Amino acid sequence: MPQTVNTPILISVPNVEMRAWNNAVFSRNSKGIDENHPEQKWASAFIDLLLEMKKVKDKAVEKGKDFLSYYHYHKFAKKYDELIEQARKENPLPETAEKKRGRKKKGKILALVERLANYKVPVCLFIHNFNVPFDNNQAERDLRMIKVKTKVSGCFRTEEGARDYRKIMSYVGTAHKQGHNAYQAIKNAISGHPDFIFE
Repeated sequence: MPQTVNTPILISVPNVEMRAWNNAVFSRNSKGIDENHPEQKWASAFIDLLLEMKKVKDKAVEKGKDFLSYYHYHKFAKKYDELIEQARKENPLPETAEKKRGRKKKGKILALVERLANYKVPVCLFIHNFNVPFDNNQAERDLRMIKVKTKVSGCFRTEEGARDYRKIMSYVGTAHKQGHNAYQAIKNAISGHPDFIFE
């Protein structure tokens, strides 16, 4: 199975730059731990917590709110910390007989636990700022066409050609998200009316 890299999502909000983590990747990693190590009870509970956070946020968005109640923020933060503590108890650092320089080897499970502990704010950012999505699956889908193009062609012949392809695909993707036909969008752009997709 190919390794998934958890890359941060850069969210643009007026005058603010924030980084959020792709919670779909954390969910998949936790699910893998849950399936392969059933004794790790914290993993399935952590998945449930992320999904509950997403559900509560989605309901708040439906009601036209742009933040959660203090009760929910407190409840989620407390549960998050409890699960990290439980995970650390289930996965203590291995004891070594001789003293070695450097950090102790943690293993994949404990490394994930430490990442979740260290990046609590980015993991939970989607419930604090409703402009932040739960995952970045849309961004990954947008990049997939470029990857397919390079696999089929082997490479772009020039850097300028790669930039032009990226601009065209970005424009067509934006047009599609705004509900416009790709052919019509390109036709209008060539005719000198590229801004019509934003009207």
